[in-house]
Amino acid sequence: MNETKFTTDGNALTITRLFDTSLDLVWRAWTEAELLDQWWAPKPWQSVTKSMDFKEGGKRLYAMRGPEGEEHWGLTTYTTIVKHESFSGEDAFADETGKINEAFPVSTFQTMLKKKGNQTLVVNISKYASEEALKQTLEMGLEEGLSKAYENLDHCLAALK
Repeated sequence: MNETKFTTDGNALTITRLFDTSLDLVWRAWTEAELLDQWWAPKPWQSVTKSMDFKEGGKRLYAMRGPEGEEHWGLTTYTTIVKHESFSGEDAFADETGKINEAFPVSTFQTMLKKKGNQTLVVNISKYASEEALKQTLEMGLEEGLSKAYENLDHCLAALK
């Protein structure tokens, strides 16, 4: 099993993970709503995409739905996309209409994918307005949640092979 690595530098968080499958499948898992919903939320939570337009200037509005029916909404806005290489944008907490919740930190991110033999390396760099904003996000359980989501992604990718 590959390990998810988290490193911080000031207001930046870098997350790296190697996946045991082709770059094309990993790209699809990050860029297609039906596949994202299969792995993005740590179990027993579920990711439910309300809308997604994966293009420059496009957005994904989704909910993380808990086992008791609770929902936490998120909005991803895509800024740049280089197919099979990288995409960047902004991640924010929002309501079900896509209105950003100013009480929570917003991050700008870049997700890069690189073929490594029969594997794919994913590197995600997220930058926050301050070290305090990054710390707030980490205290909300980002590392544990994303580690579990990446384990879900391993299972999703295995099923796609």
